[in-house]
Amino acid sequence: MEDPKKKSTFVFQAGILAAAGMLVKVIGLIYRSPLLSIIGIEGNGYYNAAINIYTIILLISSYSIPSAISKVIAQRLAFKEYRNAQRVFVCALLYVLVVGGVASILTFVGAPFLVGKNPNAVMALRVLSPTIFFSGFLGVLRGFFQAHGSMVHTSISQVLEQILNAAVSILAAKLLIGLAVDGDATTRAIYGSAGSALGTGAGVLIGLFFMFGMYRLNGGVIKRRVERDKTWHEESYKEIFKVIFTIVTPFILSTFIYNCTTVVNMNIYYYIMHYKKVDAIVASNHYGIFSGLAVAVVNIPIAISSAMSSAIIPGVAASYVKGTVAQTRKQVTRAIQMTMLIAIPASVGIAVLPKPIMQFIFPQKESLDIASGLLAALSVTVVLYSLSTLTNAVLQGIGKVNTPVIHAAVALAIQVAGLTALLLYTDLDLYALAAANAIYSLVMCVLNHLSVRKHLEYRMDVVKLFLKPLFAAAVMGAVVYGVYHGCILLIPVSRVVLLLAIGIGICVYGAVLLLTGGVSREELQAFPRGYTLVHIAEKLHLLSDEPKSKKKKRRRKKKKRRKKERASI
Repeated sequence: MEDPKKKSTFVFQAGILAAAGMLVKVIGLIYRSPLLSIIGIEGNGYYNAAINIYTIILLISSYSIPSAISKVIAQRLAFKEYRNAQRVFVCALLYVLVVGGVASILTFVGAPFLVGKNPNAVMALRVLSPTIFFSGFLGVLRGFFQAHGSMVHTSISQVLEQILNAAVSILAAKLLIGLAVDGDATTRAIYGSAGSALGTGAGVLIGLFFMFGMYRLNGGVIKRRVERDKTWHEESYKEIFKVIFTIVTPFILSTFIYNCTTVVNMNIYYYIMHYKKVDAIVASNHYGIFSGLAVAVVNIPIAISSAMSSAIIPGVAASYVKGTVAQTRKQVTRAIQMTMLIAIPASVGIAVLPKPIMQFIFPQKESLDIASGLLAALSVTVVLYSLSTLTNAVLQGIGKVNTPVIHAAVALAIQVAGLTALLLYTDLDLYALAAANAIYSLVMCVLNHLSVRKHLEYRMDVVKLFLKPLFAAAVMGAVVYGVYHGCILLIPVSRVVLLLAIGIGICVYGAVLLLTGGVSREELQAFPRGYTLVHIAEKLHLLSDEPKSKKKKRRRKKKKRRKKERASI
């Protein structure tokens, strides 16, 4: 297990988690295309209806556990209270045992009620119900390692989880549809959606086995730390359970309200479509395109902010509880900068090439035009959701756990009113859902920013954090658009041309960003493989040579280090 004292900055750890998050999303998109071909648009609609409800129940029972537990344990590790940290871990396991078990049973029994106007999603939801129970234990183990400053274990478990999820989903969907071969199209779609749900459970199990194995492997280190702990105050289990409830509950409420917009929007959409006399299967197919295709693509870059949020909470909690507010502000700035450096160009890229991107991932012609239009409409939410997710984590890390709950409730109320009005009084249909997502995330961004500014006396450098990346992304967007539409006339293979355009776009974005001072030498060095990036940038004359004064200082430090080494010998 990684020691928090080791040379491993939170930026590096966040980079590991972000890379894993991106890989997980990419694997998810790769397998969704063949899966969609197997279960069809109708089956995809039933699966997404079930997975949205499952996600909400998971949010209530265990989804927030990693972040909450990592915060509580990190606060104890900051003062080397290893025995108390271990007691928190044990209490957290007991917490998810009870809460996860109850949630899993209620989901299975109450599935017909939970799916509402979409009864064909009952089977898939029931298949998902045991996964809720196992997810809680997986969350506690991930939170434990994140609190110790290691995101590697979580990253590997997430990748393993998604790989098995992909394999089992496809195989189980084929098998179950084969069992229902004599049924009608709707019956086969129901069985196919249930097969997809089996993959989710298999993925969680392999992730749990891996994390438990890592915990056992590090058991000796954990035991020695607890035995050597000389903490004068040993917290009772009663005290710890009280802390867990007071910390976890606001985390759950905030995350629940923040993410339940998906289910709320889904139900509003289905009810209003029913009110407008739209066929239930048509409404399900349309919602499947929005949720299963367009939103799935947009969630890839948003995964960066989720990773950054998970990585920043332990560090922010530890620095803030020690009273080093300046260090906390520095961490916040670095996290926002890294997130925006990826979210802004991703948003621009999605906006300028929505159809080629969608065609690359989901080539099904019957849904391509609708999905592409929705993807373009959702592009702005990449930046808004990324920033609001990150500022949520900051507020939770500094102990203002109730603040995001209030903000999420306000944002939800505003977006529900907006979505209802758009669906009832306009013909926007699925585009009303895209508009509602933008409204919600924008309100969250504004409210969270005001609170972070108030509690940390934090001032964002708007030019550095937003305007310079936006300028570089705008130049990139123009180049990418021109390259793609120019090369497609010469090379009529959309996927090859898209990859070429993206590669050129990344180079252009990086060059413009460095030339405009969007990233300094020191900031670039803090990135994973930062010194290599600096060396490349210098060779391309995108960064000025290292100042002579800094070179002299570096040489003096080396000489002093060598003298000490000789003296010790």
